[in-house]
Amino acid sequence: MIYIAFFVSVFGCFAQSDTLQNPYFKSYNDKITASVYYLDTSNSFQIASDKQEPKVYLDLVPNRREQIGFNLNYKIIDVTIGFAPKFLGGNTGDSHSKHFNFNTRFYYKKWMQSFTFINQKGFYVKDNNITAQLPDMRTTKIGGSTAYIFNDNFSFKTLVSQNEWQTKSSGSFIPTFSFYYTNIDLNSPDTTPGDIYVFTLAPSYFYNFVISDRVLIGAGIALGAGINDVDGDTSALYQADLNLKLAYNQDRFFAFASLNATSFDQDEKVDPRLNDNIVTFKISAGYRFDTPKKVKEVYDKANEKIGL
Repeated sequence: MIYIAFFVSVFGCFAQSDTLQNPYFKSYNDKITASVYYLDTSNSFQIASDKQEPKVYLDLVPNRREQIGFNLNYKIIDVTIGFAPKFLGGNTGDSHSKHFNFNTRFYYKKWMQSFTFINQKGFYVKDNNITAQLPDMRTTKIGGSTAYIFNDNFSFKTLVSQNEWQTKSSGSFIPTFSFYYTNIDLNSPDTTPGDIYVFTLAPSYFYNFVISDRVLIGAGIALGAGINDVDGDTSALYQADLNLKLAYNQDRFFAFASLNATSFDQDEKVDPRLNDNIVTFKISAGYRFDTPKKVKEVYDKANEKIGL
């Protein structure tokens, strides 16, 4: 699959006014950033039941997970071109399998708003003994999270983008409210689509450990709870998030590897249970260019007309 995502974030212009002056991090917002990446991402599900022996645990895994691509970023403009070739080991199933994943974040002072859209077609189901294709199964997820970053000296952008770099070790308590809607459709005659709504509140803590001027390790963990609604049936829900990043940075060249995992598990009293997992592993390397004068002039003129 080939997809081209072009996104201009109006809210992205609302950066903290002290970003350039804060000695705890450095901004590269005036540079054009180009990078190549390898991405392994999926939204998988697990059906668990305790009513029968032996207990049943079925994993529903999308056929298309791995991507390679190119990213170009300047200020609030972000262009990504990527594709998921079948020769990558994580991409199975027939040519009708699809995967589209879009994520972005907006910042306003200490607030951060994320947005996620995932559309997948083509799954396989497996347990300890069986693996079977579900080529027509489709899932669509839309939602995001709202977070408040308490510490002014902590750069959350260092974890999620390459337009900023933490120069002194710092961490922050970050409470997060999340909402997701998921539609699951097996596309078979004897089933109907299912709607899942998730609301959670998860206290979290993130820390950027600066090893040297050029190397840091970023980490974050969140544990929370909330409400899960599956076709009108409401139950308790538990959330666990893990974020890790190892990054190398120069003013021009950068490279990093990151892992982000989010798990939503229904209460064990619900039988059968449908657990929801979003896992993303990314390796990327890139280069920052000085912005050509003509590009800057065109951008500034467009910015003035829009009124940002």
